[in-house]
Amino acid sequence: MDLPGPEHVIFIPGVLLIGYVLGFVMGARAGRARVERERKRARQ
Repeated sequence: MDLPGPEHVIFIPGVLLIGYVLGFVMGARAGRARVERERKRARQ
């Protein structure tokens, strides 16, 4: 049984970090869009 190579120490946390950042950015964008829709609805 071979142990994971040093690539895993960099690659797996890197992929998780990229996923976390993308999720945060997309979630923040969706949240801002929702606030803007509610703001427009309140003005009418």
